[in-house]
Amino acid sequence: MSDTPSLRQAALDYHEFPKPGKLEIRATKPLANGRDLSRAYSPGVADACLEIKADPATAARYTARGNLVAVVTNGTAVLGLGNIGALASKPVMEGKAVLFKKFAGIDCFDIEVNETDPEKLAEIVCALEPTFGAINLEDIKAPDCFTVERICRERMNIPVFHDDQHGTAIVVGAAATNALYVAGKAFEDIKIVSTGGGAAGIACLNMLLKLGVKRENIWLCDIHGLVYEGRTEDMNPAKAAYAQKSDLRTLDDVIDGADLFLGLSGPGVMTQDHVARMAKRPIIFALANPTPEILPDLAREVAPDAIIATGRSDFPNQVNNVLCFPFIFRGALDVGATTINDEMQLACIDGIAALARATTSAEAAAAYQGEQMTFGPDYLIPKPFDPRLVGIVSSAVARAAMDSGVAMRPIDDLEAYKTKLDGSVFKSALLMRPVFEAARSVSRRIVFAEGEDERVLRAAQAMVEETTERPILIGRPEVIEARIARAGMTIKLGEHFDLVNPEHDPRYRDYWGTYHEIMARKGVTPDLARAIMRTNTTAIGAVMVHRGEADSLICGTFGEFRWHLNYIDQVLGTKDLHPVGALSLMILEDGPLFITDPHVHLAPSPQDIAHIVIGAARHMRRFGIEPRIALCSQSQFGSQSSGSGVHMRAALDILDSEPRDFCYEGEMNIDAALDPELRERLLPGGRMKGAANALVFANADAASGVRNILKMKGGGLEVGPILMGMGNRAHIVSPSITARGLLNMSAIAGTPVTQYG
Repeated sequence: MSDTPSLRQAALDYHEFPKPGKLEIRATKPLANGRDLSRAYSPGVADACLEIKADPATAARYTARGNLVAVVTNGTAVLGLGNIGALASKPVMEGKAVLFKKFAGIDCFDIEVNETDPEKLAEIVCALEPTFGAINLEDIKAPDCFTVERICRERMNIPVFHDDQHGTAIVVGAAATNALYVAGKAFEDIKIVSTGGGAAGIACLNMLLKLGVKRENIWLCDIHGLVYEGRTEDMNPAKAAYAQKSDLRTLDDVIDGADLFLGLSGPGVMTQDHVARMAKRPIIFALANPTPEILPDLAREVAPDAIIATGRSDFPNQVNNVLCFPFIFRGALDVGATTINDEMQLACIDGIAALARATTSAEAAAAYQGEQMTFGPDYLIPKPFDPRLVGIVSSAVARAAMDSGVAMRPIDDLEAYKTKLDGSVFKSALLMRPVFEAARSVSRRIVFAEGEDERVLRAAQAMVEETTERPILIGRPEVIEARIARAGMTIKLGEHFDLVNPEHDPRYRDYWGTYHEIMARKGVTPDLARAIMRTNTTAIGAVMVHRGEADSLICGTFGEFRWHLNYIDQVLGTKDLHPVGALSLMILEDGPLFITDPHVHLAPSPQDIAHIVIGAARHMRRFGIEPRIALCSQSQFGSQSSGSGVHMRAALDILDSEPRDFCYEGEMNIDAALDPELRERLLPGGRMKGAANALVFANADAASGVRNILKMKGGGLEVGPILMGMGNRAHIVSPSITARGLLNMSAIAGTPVTQYG
């Protein structure tokens, strides 16, 4: 519940506008004409029906079932709200469905059922099996949830997962694994005191047993005190499994020497005195929401070295089920698992825990700006927006499903599967794959002009982890090392990257001497050369490439493109190497589209345009894409005798003067370039078949406008710009580039020019 009226209204507006609710259904196939209708419905739909009747497993091929999960509840135990009923729980279930889609690309139907009898509810859920590939049970009160899950798992041949139990248990297991690692303790040695005998609490204890905790070392308390042998009040078999043979009766009696407190109960259950009586380096998981059993600040007043997790996002180490359920379902669905077993859950724990110990991703850092995300007491588990979760956790779950024999559709190549999953969150991953593979065949030295920028540092970290390139950073060492430490990165100067300090570098005299030699007859005096080599990191990087101390320069994370281009052309330009144009790959929902954005020539001549087209074709093939290049203009195949049409026709003549091994056509409007049917009506029998995958423009304004509209309104992700004509010796990025974009550019720069012509 929101703390203030304004926040409450904002939350209500979020749910109501621009249309009620958080979900909608969209068609995945075209339905534009009679032919589409005959395939989507009668008579074509009968063919799919008969295939499924003959082989039920083909339902995953011909329907959405293989990627469809039901989120089912009766609203009897909604987190923080209690028994609010099925209808009132619908916003929560819609939200759960949105999380499935956002984090793992899984489609969901939320199903709220007016049924409180657990056996009848289980019968309803079982009857839904033909519709869904898996069932997520949600917010069903204990002990009814145990009954519903047991019956459904016994009767159904698809995964049934009660997230309140197992999702919480998995994330607690991952957090506990890393907390013990930090504290220097082991599962088999620790004493656990737990408050809360509900579904989540029991599931967490069951999971901790599987991780190695000894049952005799678990002391479970609920609202009535210790669960002990012989107790009859408010007992059930799940609680009874943890009954202690003891004369002790309260939390206060059993807390002494506890290594781990696990709270899934209510506010204020734990006191500072309890914390003080725990073992050294206590681990406190106070997971009650919205108010934990004890607030972290209070716990640390008596135990400064305590390792603490809560269920809240405003404290470190939020135990959040979203770290688990999208990814365990993703792996289970993709291999056609018949259940989610212990092996899959343990694999999920291992994946989550290992990811927290790895370097934080740039994307997660961007989503949680200002938060410290270095593995340790305040960072035990990853953040939900870490895009690596789906690849690492889902592939681990899929492997465990196959190894344990519950996968009906095993995956032959798990590494390719992980790459595909990464491609679902890193839009550039699949298209960049051939570029990265080419770059791995050699080891090149890439110098970054703006080496102090955090995006550059994260790109350098990723380069060390994912490529064979050697980063060289230009910047002050004390600034770079401080920012690496603050961001929790592991790269080290000298071991993983080299450094040029513009304020004090032993090569300074050589650098300004080289620059002066190049520019002496272009008005640059020795004093000016010295000043430039102290202050201009782009010029320093260009000189390094010129001297053979680096293979390629990347610059442009701040500043104007042509300012950087000036120094690159000064130092690295030759008779054979000169800037031709810039090429950007825009990754869109329906596929890649290249845009030539002529930063180099604001108003290119026909000869310049021809060079841009030739360069674009060469670079497109680096991505494994066969070029279909459209020369775009306001004129349409000679319809205008002035303006850009004249330039484009002249460029076409130049291109036609020699044989070319790629497809190009022009001049034409953008709609004709992208719509083959329209183009065929305008110019029957033209040389281009299919939609163009590269657009070349006659001026920078048009190119820049299209590129930015695709980025800001079309959801396009840009790879580039790639500076053409410089033999891969330098690239100038845009100030909006991300760390992932810089990593992509390092792979492009890391490919020797001889490998792509």
